[in-house]
Amino acid sequence: MSKGPTGFVFAGGGSLGAVQVGMLRALLEAGCSPDFVVGASAGAINAAYFAGAPDLDGVARLARIWSGLKRVDIFPMSVSRVLGLLRHPDYIVEPTGLRRMIETHLDFANFEDARLPLHIMATDQQGMSVRLSNGPVIDAILASAAIPGVFPTVPIGGRHLMDGAIAANTPLRLAVELGATRIVVLPTGYACALQGPPKGVIGRTLHAVTLLIAWQLMQELEALPHDIDVHMAPALCPLDVSPYDFSAAPRLIERATETTRKWIAEGGLERRAHAHELSAHHHH
Repeated sequence: MSKGPTGFVFAGGGSLGAVQVGMLRALLEAGCSPDFVVGASAGAINAAYFAGAPDLDGVARLARIWSGLKRVDIFPMSVSRVLGLLRHPDYIVEPTGLRRMIETHLDFANFEDARLPLHIMATDQQGMSVRLSNGPVIDAILASAAIPGVFPTVPIGGRHLMDGAIAANTPLRLAVELGATRIVVLPTGYACALQGPPKGVIGRTLHAVTLLIAWQLMQELEALPHDIDVHMAPALCPLDVSPYDFSAAPRLIERATETTRKWIAEGGLERRAHAHELSAHHHH
């Protein structure tokens, strides 16, 4: 066991972010908790929420939020929205639903007020990762979760920021830069067992982004210095849930809780993660 700080890294993954709730539950039950958290994309929402309530009660509330979430809360598609697309053809979805959801459930406004140090990663227009660690949290989350072409970019500090998943670096690299000697990655995985592409332009975009996140994480894991103690909670595979399908959240949370408990019981927190764990043996 390393003596330095532990960082939890929340990767992105659309509606598959629900699995991180189950992972958190199992990790906290096992006495594993972080000194700071890093989140990108959909993972920024969970990281921020957890930083405000970093205990099992907070995780139980987060499970209730995810279980009550509907696609239309985040991606309100309507006739007026389609007409709006003609007026500003830069993005498909107004972020008002996402903003309202975050404002409703997050009980602090600025990074400085979180109970755990919180870092959110977004991407600038050159593809460089931008670390957001102070000021208003909601803008940072909206920037980190701004899927290109789906949500508008978010101007922060004079830069137009977008989804943290698109950055050259991953939040894993950021956790290393922040001085973690022990890192637990909470991946969302991807729909490894879908029979065909998800329906709809947003579903397909999200699926592509989850693939990007998974492969980037694998590459970063291989490149990590060997003195970093890194563990990756098990992604769910086979998984036939689209990252655009919010209705499966309760089932995903339960599955992730069980899978992570089993992984911990089998010594997952004792051995270093390897990239092949994310490409989770598809051929069960």
